Amino acid sequence: MKHLIDCAMKREPCDLVIKNAKIFNVYTGEIEEGELAVADGRIVGIGKDYRGEREYDAKGLIALPGFMDAHIHIESSMLSPEAWAALAVPHGTTGIVADPHEIVNVCGVSGAEYMAEAFSRLRVGDTNPLTVCMQLPSCVPATPFETSGAIIDGRETEFELARDLFFGLGEMMNFPAVVAADGEAIEKLTSAEELGKPVDGHAPGVTGDRLNAYRCTGVLTDHESLSARECREKVARGMYVQIRCGSSVNNLADAKDAVDDYNYRRYLLCSDDKNAADLSSRGHIDDALRRLVRAGVSPRHAVAMATLNVAECYHIKDSGALAPRCFADVVLVDDLTTFKVEAVFKRGELVAERGVALFDADERYLPSAVRGTVQVADVTAEDFEIECRGGKLRAIRIAPHGLYTEETFVPAPKGRLAVKGTDLCKLAVVERHFATGNLGLGLVEGYGFRGGAIGISVAHDSHNLVILGDDEEAMARVVALLEQAGGGMALVSSEGAEDVFALDIAGLMSSAPAEEVVRRTDEIAKKARAMGVKDCYEPFMTLVFLSLAVIPKLKLTDRGLFDLEKYSFVPLEEV
Repeated sequence: MKHLIDCAMKREPCDLVIKNAKIFNVYTGEIEEGELAVADGRIVGIGKDYRGEREYDAKGLIALPGFMDAHIHIESSMLSPEAWAALAVPHGTTGIVADPHEIVNVCGVSGAEYMAEAFSRLRVGDTNPLTVCMQLPSCVPATPFETSGAIIDGRETEFELARDLFFGLGEMMNFPAVVAADGEAIEKLTSAEELGKPVDGHAPGVTGDRLNAYRCTGVLTDHESLSARECREKVARGMYVQIRCGSSVNNLADAKDAVDDYNYRRYLLCSDDKNAADLSSRGHIDDALRRLVRAGVSPRHAVAMATLNVAECYHIKDSGALAPRCFADVVLVDDLTTFKVEAVFKRGELVAERGVALFDADERYLPSAVRGTVQVADVTAEDFEIECRGGKLRAIRIAPHGLYTEETFVPAPKGRLAVKGTDLCKLAVVERHFATGNLGLGLVEGYGFRGGAIGISVAHDSHNLVILGDDEEAMARVVALLEQAGGGMALVSSEGAEDVFALDIAGLMSSAPAEEVVRRTDEIAKKARAMGVKDCYEPFMTLVFLSLAVIPKLKLTDRGLFDLEKYSFVPLEEV
């Protein structure tokens, strides 16, 4: 403390002085021209005439606090933690609230331990370029209606949440269980409350009495609001609303109508799910800032949502602002419209400049716990046959550019169903953790795919294999390819052409460099697009959400068709 005071009083030289900067104050919304003085990784002063062991000329750039993502699943990028950081940090990201929900549903807590260790090994000198606040997933599995690779019950939640590894409790997706006061859901929430750890929410369409009940548990946030009106109601009930700017879903349009001069301090920016291609081409939270400002939100409000609001919501100490004693997490940008990031400092160490990470992210930490996770029972073409009794079949119709689905019915002539030449595809979810042989069958209407099959081992939330096609032999071959690869994305045409991109880390992420992940995922997606997938759907990534039984309406798990509104399984055929 004495050293910080002496540096602030200019009796001693600082470690770093960032000169000629326009320093944005998130407390007042004002910009001050001058210098940022840094000692021991903290800001000690803002002003002029500081001496520094190192000096950095900002050349008139605007200095902002390091950007923080309030809710993200790293696994959805399909990148290793190292490769993800190498893309995100140069875009100004210095902190994340990470929910390893996906990998923990596959590998259990060892998946979270892997993520934390991989991130911890990144270094610029003695400095880690990224603060990772790791959440313990609250829903493993997300619902009891599918088979996951692990189960974390109330007792284990209490034990694990007490560890320093976990900053808080991840998104409570099973909101029906919460508002029903289900014993295990309450046990998990009580554990977080007793330990004083934050809890993230997930509550699409939860308003009125149900919202009151949900808030009584201490849930802090929500990133699933369906309208500006719902955003405002949640803020009015004491929640922070996370404005999501992801690859699959964003609610920026709602934010424009929900945010005002009074309530903007209750909004946070997050990506939730951001794929490698978007990270590489568009950026991360800097992308969200650009888009939010274009939508009409004040730049000053937007910056607060990416910095101070996140730090205050989660009580991340000495972060989110450029002020004395705060950690020197600094992002230099050209202006408050384009938010082009020129340099990134973490605790006073330059960790990225001109779009390039200054830390080595090439070496991969790959423990056995996250390898070889695809275990499938024997699957043949006959397993994908559907025998009809002459009634009508339920089919899933997917909302364009979205996650929500509708239930439709198609006639079912008696006998074996043929979908070739129709607007239908067969959909299957194949259990892949314990080789149980579970295989859920359904139909998708209007996807457009023809002439084979595609499949992926990423499937929210339990990450079984999702296979779609109009050719049963090709569907069986896709399963075999995914098992051989240890997970991934696969395509097989009826003529025998094949392609597979391995996701060798828990069947969710690739150990390949980011550039290869971007290139290969694009290549295989284009091949699927050429087989007819409509423009309003991402060929593979839309499939990822078709087993997500906590998002309305009709979804498919390895145990069958599930109707969230009825909160029960429903038969494929109604006679």
